[in-house]
Amino acid sequence: QNQTSGNPIDSDFKDGALISDYSVGVGDIDENLEPQVIRRIIRDTYLRDSEVTVLLSGLETRYRKHVDWELKSSMIDGKVNGRSGIVVIDLPSSGSTSWHAAFPDEKKAIYADYEGPWTTISTKTEYENRYPNMPGRIIENLLKDDVKIPIVPWDRIYGYPERLSYLLAQAAIVGRLC
Repeated sequence: QNQTSGNPIDSDFKDGALISDYSVGVGDIDENLEPQVIRRIIRDTYLRDSEVTVLLSGLETRYRKHVDWELKSSMIDGKVNGRSGIVVIDLPSSGSTSWHAAFPDEKKAIYADYEGPWTTISTKTEYENRYPNMPGRIIENLLKDDVKIPIVPWDRIYGYPERLSYLLAQAAIVGRLC
């Protein structure tokens, strides 16, 4: 946090830092390979240099196997690549009307204008009801006390690059600390 402004968005995120797409595209990997080989290729080639995995969660996201494998690979501290932080951006098509604040100052940074009550979710069923199209791997990890994965609605970051910067910086820190 920047001591002069008191704004949680003023973080250690460096201006001009690059955002790169390391996701697996359709046809990028031979589907005839064994699943463990595909997962290793994803982990060791595609995600090798990533610090944060951003999941754009929409209507069909939970059914895409490479998404699940990219998430799992991001959560592993492997020989070639280290663990990455994860940020979930809930697209308008996701069917969700909720969000999940994971970082200490996230409510102030992203939801400062929200004056309603905050709800604690503690069961898988509650998460599934609030996020009907969220990949199961994300929901399973949200149930763990030591996992910090924010879920932010698209409209909370679209047009607000400083909010996205805050989330990416916090997720990178969390990824390094795990």
